[in-house]
This record gives sequence, structure tokens and C-alpha cells, in this order.
Amino acid sequence: MTRPIRAAAGPRRSVAAVCAALLFVTLASGTAAGADPTPSASADAEQAPLDPRISEIMRKPDYRYAQWGLLQTGPDDGRVVHGLFPDQFFIPGSTAKLISVSGPWQTLGTDHRFVTPVYAVGERNGGTLTGDLDLVAQGDLTMGGRTRPDGTVAYTDLDHTYANDFPGATLTPENPLAGIDHLARQVRESGITRLDGDVIVDSRIFLPDPVLDPTPTPLIINDNLIDLTTAPGARAGADARLDWRPKVAPYEVSSTVKTVAAGRPTAVTVTATEGGTRIRLSGTIAADAEPLLRTSPIADPAAFGRAALIEALRRAGVQVTADPAGPNPAARLPRDYAGRPRVAAYTSPPYAQYAELILKVSHNLGANLGICLLAVTAGSKQCEDGFPVLADFLDRAGVDREQVQLMDGRGGNPADRVTPRALVQMLAYWQRTPDARLFREALPVLGVDGLLAENCRDCPARGKVFGKTGAAVGGDALNDRLAVGAITIAGYLDKGGGRFDTFFAGVNGASTPTADPAGVLTIADDLAMIAAYLQESPPR
Repeated sequence: MTRPIRAAAGPRRSVAAVCAALLFVTLASGTAAGADPTPSASADAEQAPLDPRISEIMRKPDYRYAQWGLLQTGPDDGRVVHGLFPDQFFIPGSTAKLISVSGPWQTLGTDHRFVTPVYAVGERNGGTLTGDLDLVAQGDLTMGGRTRPDGTVAYTDLDHTYANDFPGATLTPENPLAGIDHLARQVRESGITRLDGDVIVDSRIFLPDPVLDPTPTPLIINDNLIDLTTAPGARAGADARLDWRPKVAPYEVSSTVKTVAAGRPTAVTVTATEGGTRIRLSGTIAADAEPLLRTSPIADPAAFGRAALIEALRRAGVQVTADPAGPNPAARLPRDYAGRPRVAAYTSPPYAQYAELILKVSHNLGANLGICLLAVTAGSKQCEDGFPVLADFLDRAGVDREQVQLMDGRGGNPADRVTPRALVQMLAYWQRTPDARLFREALPVLGVDGLLAENCRDCPARGKVFGKTGAAVGGDALNDRLAVGAITIAGYLDKGGGRFDTFFAGVNGASTPTADPAGVLTIADDLAMIAAYLQESPPR
């Protein structure tokens, strides 16, 4: 799943600026719209007959101007079972994350853990540190805010990062400030009871790149979001109930949302001022409505992290003279930390857990972060330098990268294009690695979890399709409907007996009958059913 994004110009990205005003561009495939959806459209021969239920979906009137793509290959020799324009470019949506997540996973390593240290910079006299505590951010995606007691990373089927876009988003129960609290307790355990100085977040590991939207930052707490939960009051006319997290100075949240009669519309608006630190909710919520989740962005993650650590230190029993509402004084940072005592460190779960989070819920920030982390492995602070590292990985993995065009990690840039064959090559690579099962099970499972949890819950293919979904959707004001640039799915089909076929299915250039977003869900369900029918078809 992806949200509409804007391409921004940069010194080496002028082409992206040309498309800045476009959500979608014309398909690059050059194939006639409405082409007959049969396997003969592929150059590969000796294909199995296509399930007639799939052909029936592709021939719906709703898709008369759209372009379909399909590729299914066997697990051993890669022989094509079904192919429909497998070598032509398609808008990938979030199926591009199969590539952008694979690169960091294999480059950093399955068991890679981020260690975020805190250094004492100054003079110790007993329990008093005269100087600064510097938290050196390392690009940890969750900083403990989703970590369960068993060390795994928690997620819900519809993540809070999508709360402003889709109804039904929910929160995990974990404390978003868990990693910060852990660091504060360690500082106290190191013997520091008083800090006469400041707390500083060192974000120098890489520079935020606005072309990547959402923009990764070296320190990320709660996905750089404030969660705002509104619930109806006791009766119509009463003030709605408000809860929010994480509560950190100087953020303040207020609400004028009123409860209205059962069955009336629920409409809550969020506005933020003063650099995002003053958040106000207004509108109505029906008396019979479920709690409604909205989010507001953290505009300055470093300043937010600094304030959070100051407050956590005070909770842990450390006196701190610094004002948590102040700016992050990065100019005070030392050149390096050679000889400085490390007084705390937070160690993340293994990267494979983060990869599962990104793939299960289509975590856009995490996918973009992977590009910046690849740049760091090359010794660069410029996130765009992660793309050559990703290119080298694709070459080693046997993926024809001329069949891949990426300007981000999430698959939402207007320039992004991928052929079905390139994605299937990426999937086939994983089947040759020791982590084949781990990667496969990190994908959403049809009818079970992630963004496929609600699809095909009662069909024979339930639990037997492991697929990354993708979507690129915008408005069509001319026709008062939605323009569906892409709905895609790619992954593995459990054919039984330990056989897992690789597959891609997608449609580009579709549209909904009206502006009702439910029409997009109908198309997404069509793609899920195509995957199910591919799984149900007897092995060739």
C-alpha cells in the first residue's frame, strides 16, 4: 500500500521534478489497452491454460482501458506457468518493497541489530555529570516502541501510519518510549544522578532526504507520529474522550470534538501549529462509533527525542537542569566520541524483524529508511548513495536491474517502474537462500495477516498465498472518480509438497466507477482472488 507522494527536485534528480505535479504517468509498456488477457500475450511458450475465473476478472468492463500483467514460474527451473506481458514496465506500488527491503536485509544481514548509544561528554564528580549526554542515533526504525517481551516486533493488520488515510487503523499496545526509557534507566544505573548540562541527539549518521517521502530521520520514535484517539462520550452532546501518545514536552493536544447521535456522521479534523507542537482536534463522533485513530507528524524528531530522553531521565531518578522544551543543541556535539564513556545503549531486534514489519503492513517510512541505511554502509551521509548499493545487490541476486526503475524505497514515486519478471527474479533469489522460509513468511498471508488479512478468509487458498500488495491511487476530478494507477500483488503460491511457485499479478490504469474509495477495495479484492485462483490451479 502506498499513499500519493510528491517528487522533489534535487541536484541529481531533475527528471523527478518534471513529474512533480503528476501522480501517475502513462504506462511505459506500449501495449494496447484492453489487450486480450491470455497467456499468449507472453513471449514464453508451452504455458498452462489460464484459469477461466482469472480471465473473467480481467475481462470485466471496469478494466476495458487497463493493462494487466501476470507471471507465474515454477520453483526449480523457473519455467513459466503463466505469463502476460512479463517483460513490460508496470507501476509497482508497494510490491517495489520486495526489492527495497531485500537490499538492506541481505546487506546488513538477517541478524543485524542497531545499537543506539548514549555518551557522557564532560566531567564526572561522583554522581554529577557536568557536561552533556549525547544520544547517537543509528537509524533504528522503532527504538523499542514495538518490541514485545519475546523480542519480536509488533504490528497490527492496518498500521497506525495509515490512520489518516483509511478507517480501522489500530495501535499496538507497546510503549512508544520503551527504548528511551531503557536508555534513561541505564544512565541512572551507571551512577549518574545529576546532569548539569544538556541532552543532545546526534543525528549525523545520515542527512534527511526530502525526495524520500515520508522522509527517514536518524532518530525515529513512534514512526515520527503523535497518535490521537477519539472515543464518543457518555451521550449525544457530550465532549468526546481523547487520549494521545507519546506524551512528550512541549507537545500539547486539545479537542473540541462533540459526541452526536448514533448513526450520525463521524468527522474529526486534526490541525497543528507552532511547529506541530500544538495539536487540536475538532468535529464530531457518533455515539455508537468505535474509537477513531488519527495521527499528527512530529516535525523535529531530534528535538522530540531530546525532550523524551530528558523526561525519561527524570522518571529514572536523574536530576536534569536542561529544559525539555528547548531546541536540540547539535552545535555542541563533539567531533567524535573517542575516549568518551558510553553510559547506556539500546539494542534493537534483528533486522529480519523490521523487514517483517515493513512487508506485513507496507511500512513506507521503513522502506525509505532502508535506502539511507544502504548509503551508510557505503560510508555516505547522502541517502541517494544507497541506490548504487542496491544496484550491486540486485546484480548479485540475478535480478535484471534494467527492468527496475526506482526513485524511492516505498514504490510511490511517479518514476517507479518494475517488470513482472524482475519481481519474480527477486522472489526466486530468496528461494535459493537459507532465509527462504523467513522471507516468505514475512509477507502478508492471504486471509491471515497483514494487508491480506481480510481477503479470501473462507476460500481454499487461505493461508497458502504469501504476497506483497501494492497500490497507487489518486483523484480523477474530470470524471468524479478515482484513478487507479496500480493494484499489484507478488509473492509465493504454496502448491503443496514443499513447492512454492513465484508470481506477480497486477493491473495498471484502471479506474473506479465513482469517487467512493470502496471501489479501490473491489479492485484489490480482484487481485487477491487472482492470486487465490493461481494457487488453487493444479500444479503443472
